[in-house]
Order: sequence, then structure tokens, then C-alpha cells
Amino acid sequence: MSEHGFALFDTPIGRCGIGWNGRGIAALQLPEARESETRARLIERLTEARELVPPAAVAAAIDSIVALLSGKPSDLSTIPLDMSGIAPFHRRVYEAARQLEPGMTLSYGEIAEKAGAPGAARAVGQAVRRNPFAIIVPCHRILAAGGKIGGYSANGGISTKLRLLAIEGRQLNGTKLFEGDGTFGFDANFAVDYLRDADAALGRLIDKVGPFRMQLKQTPNIFMALAEAIVYQQLAGKAAAAIFARLRALFPRAHEALTPEQILRSSDARLRGAGLSGSKTLALRDLARKTLDGTVPSLAEIHRLDDDAIIERLTAVRGIGRWTAEMLLISRLGRPDVLPVDDYGVLKGFGVILNKKDLPTRQELAKRGERWKPYRTVASWYLWRAAEAAPRQQKKKALKPRVAKRSKGRAASKGSARPRSRP
Repeated sequence: MSEHGFALFDTPIGRCGIGWNGRGIAALQLPEARESETRARLIERLTEARELVPPAAVAAAIDSIVALLSGKPSDLSTIPLDMSGIAPFHRRVYEAARQLEPGMTLSYGEIAEKAGAPGAARAVGQAVRRNPFAIIVPCHRILAAGGKIGGYSANGGISTKLRLLAIEGRQLNGTKLFEGDGTFGFDANFAVDYLRDADAALGRLIDKVGPFRMQLKQTPNIFMALAEAIVYQQLAGKAAAAIFARLRALFPRAHEALTPEQILRSSDARLRGAGLSGSKTLALRDLARKTLDGTVPSLAEIHRLDDDAIIERLTAVRGIGRWTAEMLLISRLGRPDVLPVDDYGVLKGFGVILNKKDLPTRQELAKRGERWKPYRTVASWYLWRAAEAAPRQQKKKALKPRVAKRSKGRAASKGSARPRSRP
């Protein structure tokens, strides 16, 4: 490993990158959204390196990494690393992390103790965020207090961390997020510190608003959550709540959970009598059918899907657009990295922190949001708070709603309503 080089290689989680020099492996890059971005990240970090055929020692390291990501027993703890540019405390954190075998996890606090700095959990979090040796230094095995997932700065964020842990057969104890108890599976304090460091303008907003106080909305199942979302579209909160209450009152035990079967057995006249419009009646029936045929994932299944897969499946339902799916990801599932660029409140809040008179574009918001990964949900919550506090006279430009393609017998309604209330 005498030359400074790098190479890309295929793994079960995508095309990764690895860099090396005469002292050992200098970087391990997890897949970005595109191969060109993965290569660019390596070039940015390894300015002296050229893309080369890996020498034997690097090829052996690649084989071990691929084996681990394929769910096979593989020990990466002896792969030589170049830590010459790593701060001493970070080096101790990485050495402690390398002692964790696949399937094992420790908390930030426990790693701090192993690194000789009891009480330095937050400093461990900073070291984890700057880890240049992903997988080889298995920071995905370091969790927040209570077994919560904690932070992960690779592309995909928490979803990537969960996937890596799942490959290794780790069952996350203490993570009650999926049981609908209103808690998150990531460390909110870590996320807030991360955002404050990533964007000075957002950091000033965070300091003004204070702690992240978002609470998840409980739901017995995905059908119930989406049915409520459909009813609430284009209506003021009180009116929508009254209609949804009347709808549930039509059925025995509906106070516990409205079911697809109840909707499909009911006549249009009965559903319309509760206050539903014709289009919402059609949307609820389509939601019921697609829940029963498996298009809409169950509560158990949905937690095994990434955000894009969830959005794709939910938007197959009449009346469910991307914004509605994103609100479910944020407020019901607690996904940490969702940025609803079509949301007026998020756009307005973004304009507030930039001191813009006019509403920013979706493209401007999406580009700035790259700084906030993997905690764009937390950033969105703060932007909503900024929008709420902004002067009402701030100029509002109408957003052009997305219109779904019509199909036979189906209206082009895809839930483009702006939110009446936000998380």
C-alpha cells in the first residue's frame, strides 16, 4: 500500500469507495445517491489519491467488508488504518468501537468510558459524526442512551444505520418508536447540535426557539392514519375533526380502529352522510382496497421500508400525494430525514431565516437541505416554528400544486392540500 489510491467496489448495500496509502486504509466511503457522488467524496477527502486497481492488502479488506455486508462472519478489526491525521480522543473512540463485534452495541456514554473520558458522550457523538472509516470503524454499533438509534451521518442517515444493524442481526432493544408511544428512535440533542454546526442561519433559529419538542402522533395502524389524512385534506381542523368523528361513529368499535372492511361494506350514501365529499369517499374506498391487497404496508412492514419505498407505495392510493406521505413519515413514524419541499410553512420558515421578502423556491430549499442531512425532519420542525412566528404581512407566493395524471374513472386528486396544523 505504498501509493495513494482509491477504488470503488460493489456491496449488497450499493457501490462503496475505499482509499489507501502507505500507512493503511485512509477512508471508507458508504454509497452516495450516485456513483459519481461517491467518487467525488473520496477525491475531496483524498486529494493526493488516484483511482487505481487495489493492491492485495486492500483487495483482502474489500473482500472482508463485502462478506460482512452480505451477513457473513467477518472480522474487520485487524485491517490497518491510517489514523495519522485523527485527533487523539477520536482515535481512542475509534479503537474502542473496533472492539465491538457484529451484533454488539454500546452507548455513547459506554464508549466514552472505554476511551478514558467518562461523561464525554457528546464528544463521542462528534467523533462518530467525523468517522472516516465507516464499517471498518463500526460506529453504526454505537447507540444513544436507552438503546435509541442515535445519529449517523452517512447517506441515508438513520435508515442506513438500521440497515447495517439488521444485516448484523442486531435487534434494537429500547427503541419503542415503532410501538407508537410518541418517542423518537434518534438522539434529538445530537440532531440539534449537528444542525447547529451544519448551518449557522439554522443554528440561530435553533437558539431562538429552544429544544426540539416535536411529539409523534399515535396510530393503531397505517390505514387509520391515512384515512384521517384524507378526511382532513382541504378543510379547517375543526370541520375535519367533526367529519372524522362522525365517520368513526358509523361503525361498532370504530373508536378503537376504523377498518378497510367497514369502509368497503358501507354505501356511498352512508359515507356521504357523515360529511364526506364524493372524491373523499372514492379515496377512502381506494385506500381500503389497497390496504387489503397489500399495496399499503402494515405497521409492522412499513418500518422495514426506506422513505422512498413508503412514498411510492402510499402515493399509489387515490387522494394520497407526496406531501401526505411525507407528513406520515414525519408525524407518525418519526423518520429523521424528511424535507417536505412542497410545504408552504417549511418554505416560509426557510425564507425567514434567510431574511428573504419573497418565498424561496423548492429548488433553493432542497439544495440548502443537503446541509441538514440526516436530520432534515428536525430542521423542518424548526422552520415551521419560524413560519409561525413570522409577521403575517410577509409576502406569500402561491405554490403550483402537483396534478396527478388522470386514469379511467379516477379523478386527478393527489392530496396537494397545504397543512392546517403541523408537528
